[in-house]
Amino acid sequence: MSLAAPDIGPPAPNAPRRTPNALELLEMRIRNAASAIPLTRLGGTVTHVTPAYVQVSGLSRHLKLGDCIAFGSSLTPPLGEVVRIDEDGATIKPFDVGLKIGPGEAAWLHGGQSLRPDASWKGRVLNALGTPIDGQGALREGARTYSFDAEPPAAMQRQRVRTPLKTGVRVLDLFTPLCAGQRIGIFAGSGVGKSTLLSMLARSSGFDTVVLALVGERGREVREFLEDALAQNRSRAVTVVSTGDESPMMRRLAPKTALAIAEFFRDQGDSVLLIIDSVTRFAHATREVALAAGEAPVARGYTPSVFSELPKLLERAGPGAEGTGSITGVFSVLVDGDDHNDPIADSIRGTLDGHVVLDRKIADQGRYPAVNVLTSVSRLANSVWSAEQRKLVMMLRAMISQFEDTRDLRLMGGYQKGADADLDRAIEIVPKLYEAMKQTLTDPPSNDPFQEIARALTESNGEGQDPAQPR
Repeated sequence: MSLAAPDIGPPAPNAPRRTPNALELLEMRIRNAASAIPLTRLGGTVTHVTPAYVQVSGLSRHLKLGDCIAFGSSLTPPLGEVVRIDEDGATIKPFDVGLKIGPGEAAWLHGGQSLRPDASWKGRVLNALGTPIDGQGALREGARTYSFDAEPPAAMQRQRVRTPLKTGVRVLDLFTPLCAGQRIGIFAGSGVGKSTLLSMLARSSGFDTVVLALVGERGREVREFLEDALAQNRSRAVTVVSTGDESPMMRRLAPKTALAIAEFFRDQGDSVLLIIDSVTRFAHATREVALAAGEAPVARGYTPSVFSELPKLLERAGPGAEGTGSITGVFSVLVDGDDHNDPIADSIRGTLDGHVVLDRKIADQGRYPAVNVLTSVSRLANSVWSAEQRKLVMMLRAMISQFEDTRDLRLMGGYQKGADADLDRAIEIVPKLYEAMKQTLTDPPSNDPFQEIARALTESNGEGQDPAQPR
């Protein structure tokens, strides 16, 4: 993290890239050092310390929300963020859970939060503050400053989302296809296969760069994800980690750090895959910070600022301005108690360009990915499907719907074969379709889901004819 320095601005659209020479690199380093070490410092005093926040006096008139405060005078002082400002003092939420300070300690204005990403960050693992935690040495800083709270590109300057993407996940490419720059949510309860599906998406080869944010995850899962799911793409991935035992400030900051890094690569012209797991834990952390600042809850304990922070975060993903790349956002949403009408799930669903619902009943049947194709939607699917593909998908959806709606009736023996020709076809085809859509992390990525499904149905039919075609 560093203070914001004079911005040299993004490169002009379609301008040729040029490697800075030695003199320009020296100038950049001097400018960075000058911005990070001010000639004077503004200081105050810690007056009140609680497990949730720290109160500081003497700085209120110099502060604004989001500023950082450094405690003590060490070379690497612990930091906190200003979350409330009063005439008598400011409320600071520390980034460190085990902050050991007391009343009378010095508190210094540290400035705003920002990063200077560089292309050499690929393959590295960082914490929410942008500090490397992989033991591979310090990071090289880039020339341009990126704010943790940057504004998304203006609506009228953004590119159109049109380029189809292959994720390699058969059920997604078939029923909820994606485009470059699209934002989609993976909605699931705990233990339904959400992390496995994200791992399958992370190994997709259709992107130049992968930026991954693990927010509130179990510590043991971090290396598993990096060494298994990202094994093939590790060299072109940047990972931001904030585990569940870290402070809510770190969990709240991690997705913003990942977005700042993704925006850097987008501005370089890359097609970026951004995965945030999970947005729900970001919302939980934002709620904790807001409650510590004295904000009143309005819906199931969530404060109003949570519902204003979510669209600000999600809108930063998507297509970039003309002449830049795009950020394809995949955001996992942990549905508390499998309640898909949870306020956070409702708010996120209305902001994104599509949602994939993982169903516990499907997972209990051993069908993975446990995607409920009837409740999953991609709002850009019509930009991907041809007319024939659209017709086929609609027909398969209708068959699945009819098959599931009559499941209880058939189990009770209330249906006799021949009573409904369409239902007879659904009973014949849908189980084979379910079997063909199964895919695990060890299976190879799908290349052409329509051909693969047609081949599987034809082979299982045993007659050389696709049973999904009219007879």
